[in-house]
Amino acid sequence: MTTVSSLGSSQVSSQIAQVQSRLQAPITAMQTQVTSDKATISAWGTISGAMSTLAKSLAGIKSAATINSRSAASTGTSVATATASNTAAPGTYSLTGVTLAKTQEIYSSLLGSGAASLTGGAGSLNFTLKNGKTEKVSVGSGSLTLNGVAAAINKVAGGVQASVVGTAAGARLVLQSSATGSSQAFSVAGTGALAQFSYSSATAGTETLAQTASDAKLSLNGVPVTSKTNTLSSAVSGLSISLVGSGAATLTVSSSPTSLSTAVSSVATSLNAALSAIAKETKYVPPSSAGTSSASAAKSGPLLGNFTATNLSSQLLNTVSGAAASGVSANAIGLTVSSAGAVSFNSTSFSSAYTKNPTAVQTLISQIYKALDSITTGAIGGSGSAASSKSTGNIGSQTSALQATITNIDSQITQTTKQNNAQLQLLVQEYTSAINASNSASISQAYLSIFTSTSSTSSG
Repeated sequence: MTTVSSLGSSQVSSQIAQVQSRLQAPITAMQTQVTSDKATISAWGTISGAMSTLAKSLAGIKSAATINSRSAASTGTSVATATASNTAAPGTYSLTGVTLAKTQEIYSSLLGSGAASLTGGAGSLNFTLKNGKTEKVSVGSGSLTLNGVAAAINKVAGGVQASVVGTAAGARLVLQSSATGSSQAFSVAGTGALAQFSYSSATAGTETLAQTASDAKLSLNGVPVTSKTNTLSSAVSGLSISLVGSGAATLTVSSSPTSLSTAVSSVATSLNAALSAIAKETKYVPPSSAGTSSASAAKSGPLLGNFTATNLSSQLLNTVSGAAASGVSANAIGLTVSSAGAVSFNSTSFSSAYTKNPTAVQTLISQIYKALDSITTGAIGGSGSAASSKSTGNIGSQTSALQATITNIDSQITQTTKQNNAQLQLLVQEYTSAINASNSASISQAYLSIFTSTSSTSSG
């Protein structure tokens, strides 16, 4: 605003200040409105953030039936253990007559040492597996030791692996099928210095059969089962069985609500955060008693009395307090609402309800998910891939409208300020002209007074 202190007249300055105050009043009112609208936008931003967190936590209970986990226990962990996926059917599985799948293993006669040279010249080992696969390993004259032969076989990394076992009496070349199962049985034909390692089930030669390749065998609930490995991944849908020894064991698959309980707890936590955010922005704090050291004026949140905010809180609370399905209520699964409007979750109650009726609990959780998902989408909008499926929600609509109002008011403030400055400048100019004219008249009057006085003296 233009200052007028230079005019030198306290009366004129006072009058200009009064006009300036009158012109500033609507601007101050508009600035107050902008401050209030910005506080409201900030409050909505806080609530929107809490609602976004709630929306993310809902992903954990979107598919309650598939979130449900299973646990598997064994009465004979030295015979078999198991892990269950969430698709495994609860039940008991009896394993009897368990024998493990084994590899074929042969070993050579004692030789001097692993580093001692083999006689007979360069040669090769030709392996033939029972499944029809053949492999050839050639060993040059520079590698004709047990260690060299073992290294050459392992370099191929095929159906047979080799090692050298040293003893005080000498060393042996040990050949073992790379995998278990009867189809992994092998024969070997050697040439040159390696002819001594030839072996077949019909002609063992100097090799000794230490272990025969065999499939795992057992009865599963009375049904015979064979497997080339000691891991049964398809015998029972959703159940992976590991055989670790011979004998018998009973496996029990049961429902485990741990994963779903954790997901529901997360939703309860984020739901409470959203309710607290709304309560903070809509609360009213009455004034304290006057005359005390802690006396204070009444305070209110930016969204006090805002229907959209209070209705959002009511919807969230009603979703929990009124939830029920298949004879199971939210309270029965550990979700309760206090008189103060806070949601709590008891995992023990949840586990108990789930044990009694897992299907009903899953149905109730799905119901709560759908209701809360609808509320959060209405509040903060969706995020579909198609542009038509995206929305800003009620909160976005309100903040956009407020932002548009702020922009409009800012424009009015700018325009009004320009007009006020121009009006004050014109008023200052008018007062200045008037003062100048008054000063000029005073000077003229002074001169006239002097002239009049001189004339009178001369006449006398």
